[in-house]
Amino acid sequence: MDNNKVMIVGTGNVGASIAFALTQQRSAVNEIVLTDIIAKDAEGEAMDLNDAMTISSSYVKIYNGTYKDARDCDVVVIAAGAPQKPGETRLHLLKKNVNILKGMIQQIMASGFNGIFLVVTNPMDVMTYFTCKYSGLPTERVIGTGTVLDSARLRKRVAGYLNVNAKAVEAYQIGEHGDSEVTLWSLANVGGAKISEMLPADALFSISSYVKNEAYVIIEKKGATYYGIAAVVVSILNAILNDEMQVLPVSSYDNYAGVYYGWPAVVGRNGIVRRLDIEISETEALALQKSVNVLQKSIKSVKI
Repeated sequence: MDNNKVMIVGTGNVGASIAFALTQQRSAVNEIVLTDIIAKDAEGEAMDLNDAMTISSSYVKIYNGTYKDARDCDVVVIAAGAPQKPGETRLHLLKKNVNILKGMIQQIMASGFNGIFLVVTNPMDVMTYFTCKYSGLPTERVIGTGTVLDSARLRKRVAGYLNVNAKAVEAYQIGEHGDSEVTLWSLANVGGAKISEMLPADALFSISSYVKNEAYVIIEKKGATYYGIAAVVVSILNAILNDEMQVLPVSSYDNYAGVYYGWPAVVGRNGIVRRLDIEISETEALALQKSVNVLQKSIKSVKI
């Protein structure tokens, strides 16, 4: 399609932050259409963002619209749904948000949309699975934000321990974007040096626990997380629209397990180009299987 046009569905904190992040830097996106179940909210955000565009060094066309505008979009970002409340796990949101999702996807597909879905709404891996199911699109064209943000939190925390730049840390969280996610310590390194050999076991455990729980801490303190995930969505959109062939731990479909979860994959113009075949430790493989089990159970719990 190559319009570099993106629809953001849901203009709450997350959707609005994604749109703002896209307007404040030079990205691959040329056009953004905002939609929300509360139409006046999307209209208000578009007005506010256009004011910001007047001052911004970049330019992107931004306006509010309806699901019909998805027809010629390259990517539709799903950021709509009930927010995660303090003390509530991502999977608690499941039944509420799958109900919202079904009607939304049906209307988007009715527009003639034939691009890529990028799912942000929690519980993200399960919502990505149902987006694929309801849209009928090939699995490679339905992507979740996965553990990209979790992996960024991991790199940030490791960098603090080792006093290096976070961009120098190569490390991934995999599995569910949630309580069962797994840190791949066996492959984590800085300049080729294994992090598991640079830090003691108690530090590794502390880092993994922090990464897993940081979202809950932020939600407890300020009510929601949205800047981090907005930056993640911009990076994924750039990878898609620029055909960057970036390796990102997005949520992609595992044919064997029958679920979506965070795993390093090559991302380009056609979506998931391929999932990487990486060797992980036996302990990590067992932990990943537990994470997959959680997701499979969640999917089966939905009766729609």
